[in-house]
Amino acid sequence: MSEENKAVLLKANACVAQGDNEGFLSFCTDDLSYDFVGDRTLQGKEAVRAYMKAQYVEPPMFTVDNLIAEGDYVTAIGSISLKDETGEMIEYAYCDVWRFRQGKMAELKAFVINTFTKQE
Repeated sequence: MSEENKAVLLKANACVAQGDNEGFLSFCTDDLSYDFVGDRTLQGKEAVRAYMKAQYVEPPMFTVDNLIAEGDYVTAIGSISLKDETGEMIEYAYCDVWRFRQGKMAELKAFVINTFTKQE
């Protein structure tokens, strides 16, 4: 099961990188929960869809450094680059812990840290 879940996560992330948010959501349960630790929690596909539409004006760029799976959980550690509202590229380090249910992504705990520092 762990290897299948890793493959699902990689396919889902590839959809996001291509700007295919609906493709990503097809890998998720309808009652998906997104917990951005220390920031906000989104409940359900509709909330995640709205978040992605607002935040991913341009598809983010992902790098996955480590993918660790056990049972119903997959942890992805890496970096993500997103443009902010001014069009400036912002770099983040992330650790996403996904819980799967019946082969779909059901719950995310995302630990995201802005690693961008402006040059003076």
